[in-house]
Amino acid sequence: MDATTTLLIAAVPAFIVLSVVEWIDERRDPDNANARDDGSGRSSGFLRDYAGNWATYLINSAVKMVTQYVLPFSTIVIASALTPLHLSARHWWVWVLGLIVTDFCYYWAHRADHRVRLLWAAHSVHHSSTHFNMSTNLRLPWFHPVSYTLRSLAWLPAALLGFPVWLIFLLNTAGLIFQLPCHTQRIGKLWAPWEFLFNTPSHHRVHHGSNQPYIDKNYGGVFIIWDRIFGSYAEETEPVRYGLIHDIETQNPIKYNYLETINMLRDSAHARTWRGRLGYIFGPPGFIEAKGETARRDSVAV
Repeated sequence: MDATTTLLIAAVPAFIVLSVVEWIDERRDPDNANARDDGSGRSSGFLRDYAGNWATYLINSAVKMVTQYVLPFSTIVIASALTPLHLSARHWWVWVLGLIVTDFCYYWAHRADHRVRLLWAAHSVHHSSTHFNMSTNLRLPWFHPVSYTLRSLAWLPAALLGFPVWLIFLLNTAGLIFQLPCHTQRIGKLWAPWEFLFNTPSHHRVHHGSNQPYIDKNYGGVFIIWDRIFGSYAEETEPVRYGLIHDIETQNPIKYNYLETINMLRDSAHARTWRGRLGYIFGPPGFIEAKGETARRDSVAV
C-alpha cells in the first residue's frame, strides 16, 4: 500500500466522526436555518444533500483510478523523468519546500478551475450544492478526463524542479485532507495569525459563496497567503449564499455532474465564429460571444 493511499485511509475515521458531530450539532441548534430552510420558503433538503454528496463520492471512487490518476498525472511522471533536477526526500527541507511548491501549484490549478470553462464544467459539481457541510467534501466530479489532464499541468513545475512524483502526490493528498474541516459552518474565525496565513473554514465559506463580494475568491488550499498576494482574497463579512448563481435544483448526481458540460457544448455548437466556439470552451465561464466580453458566469443554468 502506497503512502498516499495510507494517508487517505487514515483520514476516513476522522472524516466520519466530524460529519456525525457536525450533523448532530446542526440538528440541535435552534437558530440554524440551514438544517431546515434555505430562506426561500422551501425545505432545505439537508439529508438529501448528504445522500447526493455520498452518491457522487461512491460513483467517483469507481472511475477515478483512470480518470483522475493514470491519465492526468502521466504528464507529471514524464516531466519528472526528463528533468535534470532530482531532490531527495531524505532531507527535511525538501518536504517543507515541497509543501509550499505543491500548494502554490494547487492555487493556480484551482484558480483555473474557476476561470476556464472547460475546467469549470467539472469543478462546478463541487460548488453546486446550496448547503455547506462536511459532506460537501465528497461532492466531486467524475469522468471528466480532459479537464483532469489539462488541470494536472499546473503541477509540472513541481516535477521539473526535481521533487519526486510520489512526494508530489502525497503532499497534494495531504493538502486535500487539510481542507476537509474547512467545509463547515460550525467553526467560526480562528486565531488571527492562523487566519492570515492558512486556509480556514471562514475563508473557504467565502470561496463557496455565490453572492458578491465572494465570487471567484479564496482559491488557496493549505495557504491563503497566495490569495492575498495575487489579489483573489476576500474576507467573510456578510452571510454567504452557497451554490451556483443559478440553482440547479436537483440532487441527482448524474445531472449535476454533466449539466454544465452539456451547456458548454451547446453554447459552443451555437457559436457563429471559431473565436466564439473556442471562447465558450477555453474562456471564462461568463464568456458571451455577442458582446466579445466576459459577464458574470451563468454556471449550470437549466
